[in-house]
Amino acid sequence: MTDHVHDASCAVAHGEAPAPRDEPKTLVAIFASPMSAQLLRYAADLGYNTVLVEPDPTKLDRTVVGAVATVDAAGLDSNTDVVVCDHHRGELGTLLRDALAGQTRWIGLMGNPHHEGPHVKALRDLGVPDDEIARVHRPIGLNIGSRTPAEIAVATLAGLIADRNARPGGFEF
Repeated sequence: MTDHVHDASCAVAHGEAPAPRDEPKTLVAIFASPMSAQLLRYAADLGYNTVLVEPDPTKLDRTVVGAVATVDAAGLDSNTDVVVCDHHRGELGTLLRDALAGQTRWIGLMGNPHHEGPHVKALRDLGVPDDEIARVHRPIGLNIGSRTPAEIAVATLAGLIADRNARPGGFEF
């Protein structure tokens, strides 16, 4: 039998050492949807402070607590990741413009990578320069063939974790 050598991550996984205390991190999901609900749920389990930005109160159900109506109210800082969960909403350009103007670590938008996202025109129409528009990541998450809101949330969060840790994601180490 071979002696098993534990590294720090292994010791945490086996409950032999406490998890490292990361710097505070926030995930802001823009627009209420089944996807954003899963994203915020799993992000909280991963240690993120979570905020939902939903400008239309009719889109919120009674189970949503702590939603804010504007990006400014979300409290963006350099440890904040922003994920836009619907690219069909009329408020897309305004909310993305406001997120780009705030201090964030990362901003991404869900959508099909095979054609230009509607955010590009929406931001250009608002006078946002192309170099700022280029800060919006699209597609987002790891390419795992996600189809359901839960799978998309897992892929998105895995991509954010990989990015925070300067890793490519996937099974290459």
